[in-house]
Amino acid sequence: MQQEQINAGKAIQKRTGKTFYLATRFLPERVRHATHVLYAFFRIADEIVDDADGIPPDEQRAELEALRTQAIGETDPDGPVLEAFNELRREYDITDEEINTFVAAMRSDIDTDRYETYDDLESYMRGSAAAVGVMMTAIMDPEDRAAALPHAIKLGEAFQMTNFLRDVREDVIERDRIYLPQKTLNAHGVSTAQIERLEYSESFAAAMSAELKRTEALYREGVAGIRYLPEDCQLPVLLASVLYAEHHTVIRSREYDVLSREPTLSTARKLWCLAKTRWHWHWNRDPEAVFRRVSAVPALERDRHGPGHGGRVPTQ
Repeated sequence: MQQEQINAGKAIQKRTGKTFYLATRFLPERVRHATHVLYAFFRIADEIVDDADGIPPDEQRAELEALRTQAIGETDPDGPVLEAFNELRREYDITDEEINTFVAAMRSDIDTDRYETYDDLESYMRGSAAAVGVMMTAIMDPEDRAAALPHAIKLGEAFQMTNFLRDVREDVIERDRIYLPQKTLNAHGVSTAQIERLEYSESFAAAMSAELKRTEALYREGVAGIRYLPEDCQLPVLLASVLYAEHHTVIRSREYDVLSREPTLSTARKLWCLAKTRWHWHWNRDPEAVFRRVSAVPALERDRHGPGHGGRVPTQ
């Protein structure tokens, strides 16, 4: 990849994904540059449907199809990001099937704005968040890719679920989308109309709490696979996990009210998460133990009392 291509991807990531960009800075150069390009490609596709106010659906589909054919090499790439993505695709054997699956998920956003069950939402995430996890695993190139992949998929889903839970207000106002499963809302007596009105209630808080717990189970599964990654990639992925999950602390502190305003992480809070994660990592290179120690995800009871919990991490 040329430096111009890397810089183009980096600029997009820095502008649109500040939390992930912070963790990306700790990746080794061989992975960091590729990550800038991958993230930029994902954002270009995402913005075709997310920033499509006034653009007819058929036109959005045509744009996505043009992007897909460029990404898999059927047509010439348009611009530095697509040129660099083609280099990555060939170098790391990213399959056409994975790219097609990702673009298909973006296409579904044009027509789908509600999800009946979590299974329906998970099917969508298999094309979006999970595809990101698969491609990121490819560029990290772990020795045992088969062992790493299932965890990478779960971690990608965890990140995306945190985004969905954080962005309920924005998704309703700007895109008329609700990603919270209708089955969860119905179980707690929350109507779609209530969310559309941005009407907070204890019932909505209970629905959010249920989905937060489901998401935290995904984090545990995902973080369990960090040990399969190359050593120089483990801390950055752990940092990204801690940073994304930190939104859960903010959401809980507001009693799950994400309808009045979007929960965000201050720069100071991000830096604190970074500092404490690196400090504990210095004492204990077990990703799961450090994540239990520093993240917003509550430890399971068996983790609290299991043998060796915390390793060499100081207790004070």
